[in-house]
Amino acid sequence: MAAVDDHFSLFGLPARFDIDAAQLEQAWRAVAARVHPDRYATASPAERRVAMQWSARANEAYRQLRDPLLRARYLCEQAGVDLQTESNTSMDTDFLMQQMTWREMLDDVREQGGQGSAADALRTELREAEADFQRQVGGLLDQQNDAAAAATKIREWMFVRKISQELAQAAD
Repeated sequence: MAAVDDHFSLFGLPARFDIDAAQLEQAWRAVAARVHPDRYATASPAERRVAMQWSARANEAYRQLRDPLLRARYLCEQAGVDLQTESNTSMDTDFLMQQMTWREMLDDVREQGGQGSAADALRTELREAEADFQRQVGGLLDQQNDAAAAATKIREWMFVRKISQELAQAAD
């Protein structure tokens, strides 16, 4: 395969947050079929190694682009914006208050064994929050071309994703 600069060009897609999931999957399948290591079973060791590398790259690119949060992070990184996920913990005061509320709700869910109406209520709130962040980040990246502002929202979105995972663990 020819050199490809980024995940989007690997699949022939525009570098945008809002992408067609079916089109992404179709493009991934086409690339994966072209570079699948089984097609190179009788090739030289060097060709097999290159096919394995391309296959791994295609799979990683697909994994990142199919998840809206990972896709948003990737777009910010491509725009040269460091998300500073480890060092920048500053967030909007209202969001910090919401975080505390969700943490308290999660504690209640854990006390109730991970099931019940408290778990359902928190799950619904988090699902709505993720959808809202997806809309906000999409607008910031695609319409406003503001990766720096999107990075702030992405850090908040990452918290929502993390607490959603903790809720799922509590339910198990």
